[in-house]
Amino acid sequence: MKRKYLWTSGSAIIALMHAASAHAQTADAPADDAELVQSAIMVTAQKREQRLIDVPMAIESISGDELAKLGVASVQDLSFSVPGLTMREDGPGSYTIFIRGLANQSGSGALVGMYMDEAPLSLSGYDQLSPVALDLERVEVLKGPQGTLYGQGAAGGVIRYITADPVLDQVEGKVKGELYTVSEGEIGQKGEFIFNTPIIEDKLAVRLAVGVENGGGWIDQPEAGIEDGNGTELLNARGKILWVPTENFSAKAMVQIQRAETELGMGYEEADRTVDVGPDRSKVMIPKKFDFNIYNLELSYDFGFAELTSSTTQIDHDHQYPFSYIAREGNYSYGFVEGNDDRFVEAEQFSQEVRLSDASDHYAWTVGAYYSDGERSLTADYEYAYAPGGDLYQGGGVLYDDLFYYSASSSEAYSLFADGSFDVTEKLTLGAGMRYFHDEQTSLIEYAPGTGTELADTFQSLDPRAYMTYQYDEDATIYASAGSGFRSGGFNSAPFDPYEPENILTYEIGTKGNTRNFQYDVAAFFTEYKDMVRRRLTEVNGAFLGESSNIGKVEVKGIEAGLAYQPMSGLTLSANASYLDSEIVETADTDQVNQVGDPTDYTPELSYTLGVNYDFDLTPDNPAFVRVDFNHRDKVTYIDRSSFVASALPQSSDALNLLNARAGVVVGNFDLEIFATNLTDENKSIDPYQGWANANRTRPRVVGVSAAYNF
Repeated sequence: MKRKYLWTSGSAIIALMHAASAHAQTADAPADDAELVQSAIMVTAQKREQRLIDVPMAIESISGDELAKLGVASVQDLSFSVPGLTMREDGPGSYTIFIRGLANQSGSGALVGMYMDEAPLSLSGYDQLSPVALDLERVEVLKGPQGTLYGQGAAGGVIRYITADPVLDQVEGKVKGELYTVSEGEIGQKGEFIFNTPIIEDKLAVRLAVGVENGGGWIDQPEAGIEDGNGTELLNARGKILWVPTENFSAKAMVQIQRAETELGMGYEEADRTVDVGPDRSKVMIPKKFDFNIYNLELSYDFGFAELTSSTTQIDHDHQYPFSYIAREGNYSYGFVEGNDDRFVEAEQFSQEVRLSDASDHYAWTVGAYYSDGERSLTADYEYAYAPGGDLYQGGGVLYDDLFYYSASSSEAYSLFADGSFDVTEKLTLGAGMRYFHDEQTSLIEYAPGTGTELADTFQSLDPRAYMTYQYDEDATIYASAGSGFRSGGFNSAPFDPYEPENILTYEIGTKGNTRNFQYDVAAFFTEYKDMVRRRLTEVNGAFLGESSNIGKVEVKGIEAGLAYQPMSGLTLSANASYLDSEIVETADTDQVNQVGDPTDYTPELSYTLGVNYDFDLTPDNPAFVRVDFNHRDKVTYIDRSSFVASALPQSSDALNLLNARAGVVVGNFDLEIFATNLTDENKSIDPYQGWANANRTRPRVVGVSAAYNF
């Protein structure tokens, strides 16, 4: 009954959007060149250039200028601006990303894909590279399964960072400085340098972008004498070369380097902005480092009848981080175990994609092949205090130190994919796609050098997709789609069995359109998630050991909507919202922990953003703007019946209400801005898990200024 009501509500909203569009076309439009033209926004979500309103899926496309006005620098910032997107942070550059309630929180790899241009950033295991925003053309957030075109790492959706390409015919650049202060924290500084120059006019050009950041911390560890310890030292640099020797051929090479470090890398953040680490509260943990290099070469040749694209990517990644766990009240291990690890991750991945595509007036198609070969290792030196009687905090317990853990995994995969669409009439387009996926994985786990046994398995999947669009107006469409996604199974350490693959199927209906001063997009969807993997604690010989297992079937239903309206010249009002309903509907026979009716983790029921932007001329030569944004997100929950007593569940974050503002003016070649984030200085819990986390509360109020010189 609830599902029927949701779909009925979605259909009603879509009908209202059509009526609103028709009314807006008859209303007086603002007499200004700045129109709301969603129909002119171009995206490459389906690996070919299309108008945003013609793509049969829910997409958030945010331009580089818009990202700057929103103050979006990280995935966490993006999650507050895109309803339906949430995340948990484990320190700078390291995130677990959720789209529509699906994420790589447990399991063998990502459920939400991350791309920079043509380079896939999702690695085997839990690590997922999350670049800091720098010299971006736009960011695209693709919601729902994208397995046909993006593979198994995109079963929940994809985030695509599209960077600015070199410009072949002019020298240009920017130098920018930013200074900000964090309430009850320290001063932070940012710098940015962008330089573009042709080497051979119209043939060869180079573009360099460098970003640095220092400071901006606010979390203390008093027992260790650390103040504002989560301030970031960041270096983010990118070089791109574009070579166009002929009209038919182009080559683009990119190198991206990121180095991020914080002194205080892990610990549970209390409401007073301090952290505890265990078992020694005064212990100075190793700093957290998150480093990676990305190398990508993209080649394109236009044969006339079709375009051939090759993308070759190599990623090298090092991740050093402390991991501290303190059992809190309500946890089964409260009072008898806590400890910390020093963890060191090394990963590398090679990938190659080749595809052939064409788009004419009446049909479009893409066929291709993909190969990846990745390895990841984790080495941990750890210690823990153990008090079987539960009197750890009364001076009892024994410290076990100099312990060792090592795990290594590999994945060699290939896939073949095809997608095509055909215009049945001038208004109706039908399309379908398919992807075959083959993955060979290995896993090794050791608690002492040389004691482990390597495990291996092969996983295969065939993921179809079907869709239709109906263009009922030149600048308005309605679409429907059904698509599937897949994630390989994986391995546990002895004595636990491996876990099986997961399968996801999503049905979606939506509409997009715009008039001169009004634009909208609405989508309703239903997702069936079979054999979802969750991690649980299982008691073996008096000790709690972690195990990943398939818990059963989950359903996620939702409605998403976005509106923008320009009632007068220069003034734009915008609103975006997402409503999600997720729950476990079946549990596996082997699962004795999870319960039917439990929601999925980190999934807010309601999230929305409201924005006001006013562009005006301070003087005829000085254009200016003022922007205010309000972001709301309902509380998110975490339920782990193997770790917490029933009275302590669900673990919940706070509801979030964040108010941000920014204003700027152009003076000659200078852009001058003032800004503030979290204006009301909200101190709220972001992460519901009451065990360990870093920066698991909202960042305090930030006030800053910036100046940029454009040339």
